Amino acid sequence: MFKKILIANRGEIACRVAATARRLGIQTVAVYSEADANAQHVKACDEAVLIGGPAPRDSYLQWERILAAAKATGAEAVHPGYGFLSENEAFAQACADAGVVFIGPPPSAIQAMGLKAESKRLMEAAKVPLVPGYHGADQDPALLKREADRIGYPVLIKASAGGGGKGMRAVFSADEFDAALASCKREAINSFGDDAVLIERYVQRPRHIEIQVFGDTHGDCVYLFERDCSVQRRHQKVLEEAPAPGMTPERRAQMGEAAVAAAKAVGYVGAGTVEFIAEQDGRFYFMEMNTRLQVEHPVTEAITGQDLVEWQLRVAAGQPLPLKQSELRMHGHAIEARICAENPDGGFLPATGSLDVARWPDHVAFERGNTRIDAGVREGDAISPFYDSMIAKLIVWGEDRAQALARLDAALRDTHIVGLHTNVAFLRRCAATASFSGADLDTGLIEREKAVLFDQPGLPLRVSAAAVVAHTLAVEAATQGADPWSARDGFRLFGAATRRFDLAAGDTHHEVLLARHHRGGMTLTVAGEAIDFAVQSSDAETHELFLGTDRIRVKTYAQGERVAVFAANGSAVLTEVDVIAHAGEGGTEGGRLTAPMPGKLIAFLAQAGDTVTKGQPLAVMEAMKMEHTISSPRDGTVAELLFAVGDQVSDGAELLKLEA
Repeated sequence: MFKKILIANRGEIACRVAATARRLGIQTVAVYSEADANAQHVKACDEAVLIGGPAPRDSYLQWERILAAAKATGAEAVHPGYGFLSENEAFAQACADAGVVFIGPPPSAIQAMGLKAESKRLMEAAKVPLVPGYHGADQDPALLKREADRIGYPVLIKASAGGGGKGMRAVFSADEFDAALASCKREAINSFGDDAVLIERYVQRPRHIEIQVFGDTHGDCVYLFERDCSVQRRHQKVLEEAPAPGMTPERRAQMGEAAVAAAKAVGYVGAGTVEFIAEQDGRFYFMEMNTRLQVEHPVTEAITGQDLVEWQLRVAAGQPLPLKQSELRMHGHAIEARICAENPDGGFLPATGSLDVARWPDHVAFERGNTRIDAGVREGDAISPFYDSMIAKLIVWGEDRAQALARLDAALRDTHIVGLHTNVAFLRRCAATASFSGADLDTGLIEREKAVLFDQPGLPLRVSAAAVVAHTLAVEAATQGADPWSARDGFRLFGAATRRFDLAAGDTHHEVLLARHHRGGMTLTVAGEAIDFAVQSSDAETHELFLGTDRIRVKTYAQGERVAVFAANGSAVLTEVDVIAHAGEGGTEGGRLTAPMPGKLIAFLAQAGDTVTKGQPLAVMEAMKMEHTISSPRDGTVAELLFAVGDQVSDGAELLKLEA
């Protein structure tokens, strides 16, 4: 076994590899960018080496610097994690040339499977079922258009060197093809340095099922069953589970054996995932092979009881696979939810900012337990615009799918993140939909269930307002002096004392009145409704509210005037407005075209002097490795472009001036 390894990645996967290595007695070396000097993966390792600036191209993609760090620190091997250099055959070859073990497949396997078109040809020769499509080297746009017409719409354009949904577009008619192709090629060249694409038939109501495979240097290869990753947005996975609902033992064996055959065809070593598109009737087609560990590998670990990172380390050290195919068993059901910094109601735009509050449910890490959290951040850390938007992975296990679903709901309920937009509430709604809970799965689930997934109300105002009042009262009680004259409870010798709270929910203001009666008891008036009110607070964060006949447990977290409220049936954020402090402030200007997040300006779609209409696309930005189109907030004329293409812009920056 190795004595020291370098982890050429960041975030939760780097923390995970460090934890497994420590358990095996292996020392670890972290690499980090200037943006990650205080990151958790740096703290998790025994040594750390700075390799460059914040942007991935200046640090985590600089494999020469990473390899130099491995040599300088005496690391015998490099674990690439996933993303960045994990599927870069040049890096794998450079490691081999330098005498450093690359913890992954040989460069030849990465090359063979890394290009989607080449892998399709290999699978066709190996008799693995393929979706009808064009995988040729000729990339003439006119030819690609003719091939799409031949295949028949809808078609899927995919970056040949791609992954993670980047450089991928579904095209439903011929007149959409040219624009979609240009966008795919632009995104592909920015993400992978290669704008080659392939065209495939877009399967209707497909399921995305993948098989975990593992090969060793002794010629053995096994599959560790399947995962269903059908719930996706923008072709990126949201919820993953193992085993796949409705999978029969016969179909599992067919898919597993096909995946092993695919791996053996390229001499595969280490962890890999063979991904299939499956029809609702069970027919399946090879889609691609990811020559690395997958983000969703914990659900496989949960049902098999195996540590796949440990398997990687052992195989890379030349040891045989820990188990034969006949020895592998699965037990129970596991579901993973990807918790991301993004705004689902705003088109899943990525969010940046500080994790002012990051409270997780009780969990057991890296061992079989009901709940597991894989995170590369802690409370107080920042989510920057330079990297992927994922904050953490929440994994639950149950004896069956029903129990796993119940535990997922409870764990998401107890996940409290404050400081930026997240998808936690969306994930909870998604898991509760009729489609997901009933295992009616396909990649269009989110679109099909959008009526119950987006723009849903949070906590009722009377609950969130009562929670803010409870928080304020608890803080005042904890800070007041011992003498009665310092009390701030509004006591009156005769009659009731009424106190006013000015609360804002978004752009809507509410006057809330708290009346204390001289004989005891309180009344809360919210939106004109008077409710009997009482509260028991353990501290400034934990409260039990009594609203009329309702008894509600809540958590409150305050940052300045903003108070986040969490309860069993939802969450809300209110602002307790200090009217005097805000006196004289004017309204904000409307109708401006501003950047919804920090990022790079890719293109302007209008020029100065152009007349535009509300909703017309005007600019394209790139943030967190994805393109985002920004539309006009109103009708008008473009007066001036305020940035140049290629500029980095901050959140809220005005991109261009619009005149009425």
